[in-house]
Amino acid sequence: MSFPMALFITVLLLIGSGFFVAAEFALVAAKRHRIEKAVADGQRGAKAALAGMRELSLMLAGAQLGITLCTLGLGAISKPAISHELDPLLVRLGLPEALSYGIAFAVAMTVVVFLHMVLGEMAPKSWAIAHPERSAMLLTPPFRALVKAVRPLIWLLNKVSNALVRMCRVQPRDELAAVHNREQLTHLVEESERLGLINKTDSQLITRSLTEPQTPVAEVQTPAADIVAVDAGAGLDAVLAQASDADRSRLLVRDGDRVLGSVHARDVLVARTRGRNLTAAALARPVPELAGTDTVSDAIEHLRRRRASLALVRDDHGRLTGLVSLDDLLVRIMGPQTA
Repeated sequence: MSFPMALFITVLLLIGSGFFVAAEFALVAAKRHRIEKAVADGQRGAKAALAGMRELSLMLAGAQLGITLCTLGLGAISKPAISHELDPLLVRLGLPEALSYGIAFAVAMTVVVFLHMVLGEMAPKSWAIAHPERSAMLLTPPFRALVKAVRPLIWLLNKVSNALVRMCRVQPRDELAAVHNREQLTHLVEESERLGLINKTDSQLITRSLTEPQTPVAEVQTPAADIVAVDAGAGLDAVLAQASDADRSRLLVRDGDRVLGSVHARDVLVARTRGRNLTAAALARPVPELAGTDTVSDAIEHLRRRRASLALVRDDHGRLTGLVSLDDLLVRIMGPQTA
């Protein structure tokens, strides 16, 4: 093989090695939620990237196979070609043939290893890690096409490697865990506090934010018997007096057993200032309803969407069991504020 052809193949092998290295690190470093968002947005290559992340073990095996073949090619073609060109040059410089062959071999090996490490591995790895999602969407479509072409061989190699892993009593996995569960995160917070990485106040706040959102609202509600309410026909002065006595800014408005909504003391004051003779029913605003099994996080989101501060809690039979307020729910998560 001529030296120019060997150099051309060397360039192709370095590009191939870099391609497989970048594809491998891109699939590992890319964040799944960002790829899923890209799929929802219809970005090109996102579906292939997501499919590759779901078959991560197979994709990594394909990348390793490609890198290995490129490395073998560099050793079989590039190194002998460089050594073959250097050896006669060193002989003409007066070195003995045995010594010139050894020096040519060492130089050729050094050049090939340097090019392979820098251009075929380290540079593409750094690029893929710097732009994981973009590189995954760019490289995965052709990468998956190559893997598909040799899928039976990769499948066989992967099965053999998984069997060896199981012999070491380790269960192989086909993809990385996307997230830590709540128990793992809570443990990490506890360990961080123990090691002095965060203070106790921050630890308690983070722990509450992890655990309290899943608490059912039935556990944090104000019982129905303790709900402060006014009659639907109550006048403005009566509503203000009731709010002052109960130390509440918002009161439920009832018409017998039926809840008409809630009234805010501010609205009552505005109506009285304007000289309007209204009843509590006329100022009542609708109050959303929740089930007792709804979580605190669900309740906060529901109140946010409805732009409400209060919500009634009912059981499976529709009976009123209590009341929750947005302030109480947030305090439940954030904890009491101290000066």
